[in-house]
Amino acid sequence: MIATAVFASSVPLTIYAATASARLRQLGVTAPGATIALAGGTLAAGALGLAGLLGWTLSRPDVSADAALVRAVYFLVFLVGGPGHIVALGLLVAGMAVPSLVLGLTPRPVAWTGLAIAALAEAATLVLVWPELGVILPIARVSALAWLIVEGALLPLRRNDIRRTAATSAG
Repeated sequence: MIATAVFASSVPLTIYAATASARLRQLGVTAPGATIALAGGTLAAGALGLAGLLGWTLSRPDVSADAALVRAVYFLVFLVGGPGHIVALGLLVAGMAVPSLVLGLTPRPVAWTGLAIAALAEAATLVLVWPELGVILPIARVSALAWLIVEGALLPLRRNDIRRTAATSAG
């Protein structure tokens, strides 16, 4: 059941990434940020979906009967759904935070928070070298998802709204 929910959650993340990328382009982002956001979001959603599917295989009787296979699939679920997903999620956050900071799309503290979260998410790569850093994974995941909600709500709808947002955040 949980594996199915993990798989299903990859769909809204894909939609969010595509929508955020399109919104950034609509707001005049010509730098690679919009593409990085789309690529990161797509990779994060793909990793999440794959983790759900791999987790689902663990519920199959023929798989669960083989201890070595269970261990191998479990490691794959962790790697794909942990560092694989989080590092890609960090790209989505960075791809949105940098243009937001440079163009004043959202208040500066929100953009800087996004950059800090993105850096933490990218640091999740170190979990592969030093497993004790695994505590980074849930912190980065929850922070990134919460930030994406805030950023999505604060992004202007139209180019004309950018000046108002920039002026509000500066003053």
